[in-house]
Amino acid sequence: MALPVPNLDDRRFQDLVDDAKRMVMRRCPEWTDHNVSDPGVTLIETFAYMTDQLLFRLNQVPDRMYVKFLDMIGLRLIPATPAEVPVTFWLSAPAITSVGVATGTSVATPRTDLEESILFSTRRDLQIVPCALSQVATVVDDDSPVERTEELKLGRSFPAFSSVPQVGDVLLVGLTDPVPSCVVRLDFDCHVEGVGVHPEQPPLVWDAWTGAGWTECLVSRDDTGALNKAGGVLVHVPDNHEASVLIGQRAGWLRARVVEVSEGFPTYSDSPVIMGLSASTVGGTVAAIHAEIVDVELLGMSEGVAGQQFHLSRSPLLGGVASPLVEVSSSDGWQEWRQVSGFAWSGPTDRHYVLDEVAGTVTFGPAVRDADGSLRQHGAVPEAGESVRIRRYATGGGRLGNVGKGTIRTLKSSIPFVDRLENLEFAKGGVDAETIDEAKARGPILLRTRSRAVTAEDYEAIVAEIAPELARVRCVTAGEDDVQAGAVRVLVVPAASETDGIKLGELVPDEDMLRRIAAHLDQVRLIGTRVLVEPPRYRGVTVVARLIARPRVDTSRVRSDALSALYAYLNPISGGPDGTGWPFGRPVPAGEIFGLLQRIRGVDMVEDVRLFGANPVTGVRESESPRIELDPCSLVFSFAHQVRVEQS
Repeated sequence: MALPVPNLDDRRFQDLVDDAKRMVMRRCPEWTDHNVSDPGVTLIETFAYMTDQLLFRLNQVPDRMYVKFLDMIGLRLIPATPAEVPVTFWLSAPAITSVGVATGTSVATPRTDLEESILFSTRRDLQIVPCALSQVATVVDDDSPVERTEELKLGRSFPAFSSVPQVGDVLLVGLTDPVPSCVVRLDFDCHVEGVGVHPEQPPLVWDAWTGAGWTECLVSRDDTGALNKAGGVLVHVPDNHEASVLIGQRAGWLRARVVEVSEGFPTYSDSPVIMGLSASTVGGTVAAIHAEIVDVELLGMSEGVAGQQFHLSRSPLLGGVASPLVEVSSSDGWQEWRQVSGFAWSGPTDRHYVLDEVAGTVTFGPAVRDADGSLRQHGAVPEAGESVRIRRYATGGGRLGNVGKGTIRTLKSSIPFVDRLENLEFAKGGVDAETIDEAKARGPILLRTRSRAVTAEDYEAIVAEIAPELARVRCVTAGEDDVQAGAVRVLVVPAASETDGIKLGELVPDEDMLRRIAAHLDQVRLIGTRVLVEPPRYRGVTVVARLIARPRVDTSRVRSDALSALYAYLNPISGGPDGTGWPFGRPVPAGEIFGLLQRIRGVDMVEDVRLFGANPVTGVRESESPRIELDPCSLVFSFAHQVRVEQS
């Protein structure tokens, strides 16, 4: 039960008017016309209205006071988190010497008349190192490797796999040096023997040796049709690629492995025959974040007083991206101080500071007056005249950085031998900073729980604080859905790109994120409670609609607007009736889709709307239904909507 809120003055407009009229009757009895037409009554009503507004404000707690209360209990606004995406730098020609891309290199999306460019910065150094072919071998039927290097040098052809390729057959390719984070182009000269495989679903996977085992590689282009014709294969090597000794030779090893294909797709009938093979490095990939990284910034000179505060030129800061370091000049050079969350346990000689990421301030220890009148210093203070600087902090972030594939194409500074760049994957993880209203809602939970997870709201608040890169969090307790007694299930939805519809892979959280959340909840849960952290189930929905456009309206524009509206409304992150994400377990009725499409500009009539359930993993569409039902803890997922627009 909520605590009763005291009403400081319960009088309203009519009460004030009646009180004023009674006072007039006592003090001015000759005034007898108290009707609303009298000018005096008009003045009374005017002042009563103004007084009523003052009483209303008196009964409200001002936002500034509320924020001060939140500050007193130690609540801090959660800063924005940046989107992260691998960016590939392509060379103008195969590398003959090492090409470096420094940490903090700025890349961006192109600027248009309607949108500003979105800036990204690389997170680490990238070295694009040259390589060449060193060794070639084949492995069939799990036998010992057969070296093919000499046959290749003599111009003799050899089969890549067994005569009828079997799952597990391997083609080993050794490079002269390991090429971590690089893109290797393998140029094949092949006979057309393995024809029949589907070029978009080839029964072939490329791996790289990483010391701990084989890791699957991304293949961004395969001109050979799965080794069926002459062409090149672009293999993106992981960043932990290492040299190893195989078949008695040390090299940076890659391999092509025959795998099973999905049902309905053909496999090899004969082995591809290789006549020639060469290797070269044509690019490199490094992670970039939607942020601007500041290397060094001088904050100013210390005045030697307690509680001194310095303001950064850029704010808010991004947590977990860079590692900000505050340094103070001394006779021995720059001395590093340590960041703390508060000064409660800091002594007068502890070199501590508090960094407020949202406000962009650095605060040194205050002095507190004790009951006996003496001052007690919490945390050391830089001496007067000493310089204070901060190193390695980042600003930016937010949902704006969740861009789609191929949108990052601009290099802000010239790098020798780099011809172009692109992102082959979508950017994800960008979340806006916490607002004051969201902090107000979180404040009472923080005050009640004090970082202990007891109720479902406690779990949701704690996860939102430790993983701000999540878009949504839902805690399912025992008795709900299929959660057993003594257990809770925390459903997490990562932030994702919202351009052209969300891809299902964007809604799958990283394993590292899940482990980090589970490890923290394990420390704050009640003893005996089992906690499972996982993504929610997604229910695919396909809308097939036929619209009638008004005369002289561009039907292609109407179709594009209709598809955008469908993907925006049936969105697990920012869709739904209130625009905050589709509610968990809420069904999708056809009537809502009718109303949504009817509001599209240029639509005269919605002729037909059909709803189909779909499996977002396999792509299998279910039968038509007027209402798509969702499980209590599942979310909707837009899957391949189809809209046809006809002219009236």
